[in-house]
Amino acid sequence: MEEVPSLGRLLRTLQQVPYLASKNLYRVATHFLAMDQKSIAQFCAVLAEAKNNVAPCANCFYWQEKGIACIFCSNAKRAKQVVCVVEQWFEVMSIERTQAYDGMYHVLGGAICPLEGMGPEDLTIDQLVARVGSGVKELILATSQTPEGEATAAFIASKLKGVEVKISCLARGMPVGSSIGAMDRLTVYKALSERRPF
Repeated sequence: MEEVPSLGRLLRTLQQVPYLASKNLYRVATHFLAMDQKSIAQFCAVLAEAKNNVAPCANCFYWQEKGIACIFCSNAKRAKQVVCVVEQWFEVMSIERTQAYDGMYHVLGGAICPLEGMGPEDLTIDQLVARVGSGVKELILATSQTPEGEATAAFIASKLKGVEVKISCLARGMPVGSSIGAMDRLTVYKALSERRPF
């Protein structure tokens, strides 16, 4: 069967998007092809705007508008001495939805996973260790309860041996092998409320 060149390029480009399952590839392509020209232009404009205007905060690594202070780091009402460590930025939103936490955050940018070529040097662990040395009293390791998440938490704890900081992790009420971003509000709330020493 002959390939339609432009369609082939679209499919190959979509294949480069991580986490887009191959079974959804054709549905996504169909959705874009069915969009009218104005909607496509708006979609591309919003994507380009986000790419140009959004950058990670130099302190906590959550996304922020360039030129505008981080919504967490600049908030005087938040407890600066408590830092909740998450793997990905969208997990911050899961914790925020509980309305049970008023401290700071630190986004690692993933978890240690040698099979995927992700080592400690690829994450923001060194920046976290530097933050802890500047007045942090408690570190909540809210990594996912997967082998990678547990290994990342253990690595961080080992880097902080001898540093005067309370290290806790989420209660084990969360299912093993689960991701914080996929949990419902109540489960995250209970896990956060019942955190224990690491």
